[in-house]
Amino acid sequence: MNLSELLAYQSRKYPEKEGVVTLDERLTYAEWNDKVNQFARAMMRLGVQAGEKVVIHMPNTKEFVISYFAIHRLGAIAVPINARLVANEVSYIYEHSDASVLLTHELVFEQVSQLADEKSGTFIKTGAPEQRWHAFAEIMEKEEPTELVNDAHEDEEASILYTSGTTGAPKGVIFTHKNILTVSSMMAVELEMKPSSRMLHIMPLSHSAPLHLFLAGGTFVGATHVLASMFTPDLMLELVAKEKVSHFFGAPVAYLMAAKHPKVTETDLSWVKYWTYGGAPLSKTEVEFVREQLKTDSLCCLYGLTEAGPSGTLLLPNEHDKKAGSVGKRAALHCEFCILDEQGKEVEKGEVGEIALKGEGIMKGYYKDEQKTKDTFREGWLLTGDMGVKDKDGFLWVIDRKKDMVISGGVNVYPREIETVLLQHPHIEDVAVVGVPHPDWGETVKAYIVQTGQINHLETECHTYLEKQMAGYKIPKLYEEVKELPRNATGKLLKHRLREQARHV
Repeated sequence: MNLSELLAYQSRKYPEKEGVVTLDERLTYAEWNDKVNQFARAMMRLGVQAGEKVVIHMPNTKEFVISYFAIHRLGAIAVPINARLVANEVSYIYEHSDASVLLTHELVFEQVSQLADEKSGTFIKTGAPEQRWHAFAEIMEKEEPTELVNDAHEDEEASILYTSGTTGAPKGVIFTHKNILTVSSMMAVELEMKPSSRMLHIMPLSHSAPLHLFLAGGTFVGATHVLASMFTPDLMLELVAKEKVSHFFGAPVAYLMAAKHPKVTETDLSWVKYWTYGGAPLSKTEVEFVREQLKTDSLCCLYGLTEAGPSGTLLLPNEHDKKAGSVGKRAALHCEFCILDEQGKEVEKGEVGEIALKGEGIMKGYYKDEQKTKDTFREGWLLTGDMGVKDKDGFLWVIDRKKDMVISGGVNVYPREIETVLLQHPHIEDVAVVGVPHPDWGETVKAYIVQTGQINHLETECHTYLEKQMAGYKIPKLYEEVKELPRNATGKLLKHRLREQARHV
């Protein structure tokens, strides 16, 4: 089985069943598969061959899901990227991935229009054609939907996903068909997906969890996919009610925004079987607030990372009462985890170490970076870079990123712990804590604060606030007020920029 055959199989099994739903169109599985055949043939006519890399720069639209499976049907390699990326970011990935095709959508065309004048390759956009840009619908509609068969083995490469580049240039993560099918089947089993399930895709499909766990996972069972090209809490609530959505995945901020919406309590959300979230845990207070507002006991936390497929651990709905903030007690299906010390030995409960994952959903490696791939694995275990600890009940708590840990005077300080406390201050809007060079201690702790303008003596106020809640050695010695923190297109904090800035002061 490969991803191309997965969709073809479901189109034969459920030809009249709704496969794709957008705000203005509905496609059955048979119609979806026909368009995949047509677009694959259109790319073939333009000279695109098996093994070539095809960048998808599109929001969550029908063209995205057609393109993704058409690339696989052709035997090419999909490179989905965030639709919010602009020309220089897209240019880097296009060049680094050795892509020969760029697909984009008219909603974001202006961000990349110039690249066709600067790069070699094939360029396709939705809407009307323009100079070197072919028109998506125009070239597709010229082709017959006659079935193309991709007999690729499951161990062949299927896609490259680029990490968000929070520590520098994005890295290309290679996945085989087997990797993706492993994690998609995991999600289907863990979240009880069925042909009757309806998946809402409002988080970018360029990310591993929405793409592999929910698009591929839903397709694995023949579920219906409801697509939205952008997130707003209004649209999220509207689509859940209107389309009778059964499964939703979102970042914690999506839940908090929806829970605060004035119409949330009057919207019928009873169709949802699993409200899943990932990227960060929700605190106990946030869990209580979201559950009350959404009238649900079905929150499920997923922990993993792009390199893992993603696969990792789960905090199940019935575990949220006592363990909110944790990422669960057991690894998901097809996966296992442990916590290792610097020597690669498993630590005891209560001891902090690096979280490591193993399973068939784990990436093949980093594209064009054998050394980084080698450094990321230890005896078959993927080193996540996350520091974690098991509590006395065996539940896993993520403490911080290993690279963000500050070693001051030989003592480990975890910035996330400090950030969590500072964010509870009523006049602090955003915060980032990093280690900066110190002549005597090696590093010292510095906090960058975005405040609401109501703190007169920032250092004194923050120090007083923190000393009531944590040991003195953890409290930052340096503070700087900033208007905003550096973030990338996906909203992830770029701490390396703050560290670089501190070194050049």
